[in-house]
Amino acid sequence: MKPLNRPSVRSLLTMTTSALLLAGLPAFAQDAPDAINTAEDMVFLGDDGEVIVLDPIIVQAASDELKQAPGSSLITGEDLQRRPVSNDVSEAVRRMPGANLTGNTTTGQRGNNRQIDLRGMGPENTLILVDGRPVLSRNSVRMGRSGERDTRGDSNWVPAEAIDRIEVIRGPAAARYGSGSAGGVVNIITKRPDKPTTTVSLYGEVKQDSDEGNTFRTNVLTSGPLSERLSYRTYLSYNQTAGDSPDINAEATDENSGVAAGREGVKNVDFSNLFEYELDGANTLGFELSYSRQGNEYAGDALFQDIESVPTDLIGTETNVMQRTVLALIHEGSYSFGDSLSYIQYEHTDNSRLSEGASGGREGLIPGDAEFVTTLLNNVTAKTEWNLPSQFMGYNQTLTLGAEYRGEFMYDPSSVSGATTGGVDIPGTTTDPSQRDTRMNSHQIGLYAEDNILVGDRLTLTPGLRMDWHSEVGVNLSPSLNATYEATENLTIQAGVGRAFKAPNLYQLNPDYVYRTRGNGCPVAYPNLGGGCVILGNPDLTYETSVNAELGVNYQTDSGLNAGLTYFHNEYRDKIQASLEPEAVIGTTQVFRWVNIPRAMVEGLEGNLFVPINDRLGWSTNATVMINSVNRSTGQPLSLVPDYTINTELDYEVTDNWSLTIGATHYGETPSPRISVTNGEEVTNPRPRSPYTLVDVTTSYTYEPYDMTVTAGIKNIFDTRIYREGTSNKAGANTYNEPGRTFLVELTKTF
Repeated sequence: MKPLNRPSVRSLLTMTTSALLLAGLPAFAQDAPDAINTAEDMVFLGDDGEVIVLDPIIVQAASDELKQAPGSSLITGEDLQRRPVSNDVSEAVRRMPGANLTGNTTTGQRGNNRQIDLRGMGPENTLILVDGRPVLSRNSVRMGRSGERDTRGDSNWVPAEAIDRIEVIRGPAAARYGSGSAGGVVNIITKRPDKPTTTVSLYGEVKQDSDEGNTFRTNVLTSGPLSERLSYRTYLSYNQTAGDSPDINAEATDENSGVAAGREGVKNVDFSNLFEYELDGANTLGFELSYSRQGNEYAGDALFQDIESVPTDLIGTETNVMQRTVLALIHEGSYSFGDSLSYIQYEHTDNSRLSEGASGGREGLIPGDAEFVTTLLNNVTAKTEWNLPSQFMGYNQTLTLGAEYRGEFMYDPSSVSGATTGGVDIPGTTTDPSQRDTRMNSHQIGLYAEDNILVGDRLTLTPGLRMDWHSEVGVNLSPSLNATYEATENLTIQAGVGRAFKAPNLYQLNPDYVYRTRGNGCPVAYPNLGGGCVILGNPDLTYETSVNAELGVNYQTDSGLNAGLTYFHNEYRDKIQASLEPEAVIGTTQVFRWVNIPRAMVEGLEGNLFVPINDRLGWSTNATVMINSVNRSTGQPLSLVPDYTINTELDYEVTDNWSLTIGATHYGETPSPRISVTNGEEVTNPRPRSPYTLVDVTTSYTYEPYDMTVTAGIKNIFDTRIYREGTSNKAGANTYNEPGRTFLVELTKTF
């Protein structure tokens, strides 16, 4: 055998072409005679029959490398056990650098339905994944004039006890995940059927303040082999969190405002069954069926109204129910030339809710004679990704190739049938609401390539390019470049730049989605002429895009000390919002549309520090500073994000079976908007949210003879109570509740 240090270019092209062809034929790949993989090297047959031996390839796949970028964090299952969440895992994600909970705008209209916001780009630019597959149920909820949805978001479809880890990816590295990832990606990874086990958990929370809702949750998770090749994992969970008392915010409400609603309750039922079948040593097939139901416990929330305007018999009842069903077929391959992950997923969402006022001052207000209406959303997503290691032109590298499809199909019998006013004929819309098409759909296809290249011993470059086509918007290109340089044995410098995007949603694109303001939402510069104002969908919208850049430095020692600092800068273009200037005036009705605004900008700093005090005691801290978050057209912030956030945690392993965790989060001042997003009017009483601190203490003990773990703790131990002071901009930035002192206990038994 005659090893060659470097094969000819022709041979390399031949091998690359062969690998790509084999990518489409995984069933035959394991028997390919011209590619043999060993633990030490890769061996190929050249054109003349000579054996070519490549050096060991140690470069990671681009997907794995990007998870180590400066804008990435990991929440483990152990973290969720040490500091349990009440219900939604957003409670844990918000403690990561660059993360907060906000609405999509500064209106604060759905203040207690805040969702995960990464780097101040808004929840609509945070892509939620479960096991790497998109979760898009919130798209079934119509978008109001200000850009808000009445939704809890998509981070609450998996119970915490079924989660193995949560990967949070921010910045340029997130650009590869497609539409909706401009802020970042939250990937919820569930536990795999890798060992026989059954776990039963009981969890309870009691609030010290009787006006705040308590929580009870129970879970059963079981997994293991059914045969030599077939394994399964099943979980069933029930969670009930009660809503707050209707008058919880009464004492905090400004005398000129009505009392704002507290936090809604929620009932969750989650079921999932995953089967994995190992076809052979190279191919594994998975099949998953999941069902979840989320029903609210209405607290009286309406966008522009106080609780006194809500029918009292609705308080505490279910006024909206979201049901999500998922069928997924997954294929994983591990071959001599690389590995692959492919899937096809069908996601069905039933969004049933009592018909609410959908115009002007009555938006979000449920009349006493309301009936349930149901919006149906079907999402079909498919993806294939291949990681192909090689040595090309003397450089070890791993090429990642991928293709993705998203199809969105919606039936909404209510939102697109809203009346205009007085029978006014608006060009581009169907005048008679009963004749409007209640079905909407779109298709997206994405192709991407990234190459993880080891240049010398210290520098790794990851160039990438993604091309997307949207059936309504057209083509978008998203290039990216990430780099990692090991300056010394302990010091690493990381940098990246990438273009991210978000396609307009189905409501924004539909010219028959007509929002009537009744005059309440008319811009201050264009007051009501008698017929009010209407906002129309716009089929001419283009992509929202952002150029995201970051520069980070990280220092790590053999003792475990880790410190890092990252600067990020996002230039945001073509953000979609409702126009404040009319497109036309028809009679006494002014016509507005959803439009792309020119520019916005977000920049800030993220820092992290971990200090191993001794073998059993560790201290970790992260901080986020928002330097800028501004809509350049108005000079106003993009969302209600604190000026800075500090998360700190002390973990003490008292014994091998007993742990103690003390955690604290300090939120700096949250600036108040000074101009209303809804109508451009100056906010008369701009009140920022004052700084506050939340401190938690939890302890966990495992009694090994019985495989039983008990966790107990106190959240918000100093009882820092934060109240919502009004609806919309009447409260400035004081638009949400933070629960007071809470006592928790969890019992987990493994069989």
